[in-house]
Amino acid sequence: MSWRVGIAGSPVSHSLSPRLHEMGLRLAGLTGTSTRVEIDLAHATDLRRLLGTVFDALSVTSPLKGAAFELCDDASEVAIRTQSVNSLLARDGVLYGDSTDGAGFVDAVRDAFGSVVEDAHVVVLGAGGAASAIVDGLVANGAQSVVVHGRTEKNVDTLVERYKNVHSWSLVYRPIDLVVNTVPEIGRSAEASVLQGVHHDTIAVDIIYDPRETEWGRRYREFGCRTMNGLPMLAYQAAIQMRWWWGVALEGAQLLEGLQ
Repeated sequence: MSWRVGIAGSPVSHSLSPRLHEMGLRLAGLTGTSTRVEIDLAHATDLRRLLGTVFDALSVTSPLKGAAFELCDDASEVAIRTQSVNSLLARDGVLYGDSTDGAGFVDAVRDAFGSVVEDAHVVVLGAGGAASAIVDGLVANGAQSVVVHGRTEKNVDTLVERYKNVHSWSLVYRPIDLVVNTVPEIGRSAEASVLQGVHHDTIAVDIIYDPRETEWGRRYREFGCRTMNGLPMLAYQAAIQMRWWWGVALEGAQLLEGLQ
């Protein structure tokens, strides 16, 4: 079988997913192609038409993750909790969905910094689809508390209500062990300083990978924090995704090395 995979969302012209998919295919000893497909939210139902005809599997990015979940016939427990998917698979007329962002984020952080998620006090900036998956991954892997700072009150409330140890912006723990920025770069405002509670042992992760260092990441690095951009998360979630698609052993570190 020659696999037809790709990345769907808007915009996707910058996406590194096809490169990751092609590396994964080679490492798995499989053949196939990966293609970018531009789909905005108004045309999200096109995903259902494309899966099983044009594509066997798709990565899904913004703004389609919630809509893709609604289209699935069968979704993983993580996808059901987060009400979103970033991975679709068509098999025997059934559309399956999974969310690998949260687990990929945790795997990337662990490989870079060790066992820092367990018992950590975390602040997540943003409350969209990526934040939802990351919060789920943090809670599932033993974070002691997660505080969400988001502009959309409804999204923040949804996350707070979903987990006992997730809190709104009004409750901030000090010190902060891990701070994660999931806000799209275009939506960021200029910040005068790092968050209160951040210290030199704080890990600061920006899930943006283009540019490799944002103004936000630079500010935290210069403060003395250990920092990471979004490239490791991208690679590690893709490894989990492709293991699910193909049932083969793939490691995030292998894919990350190929991107650097």
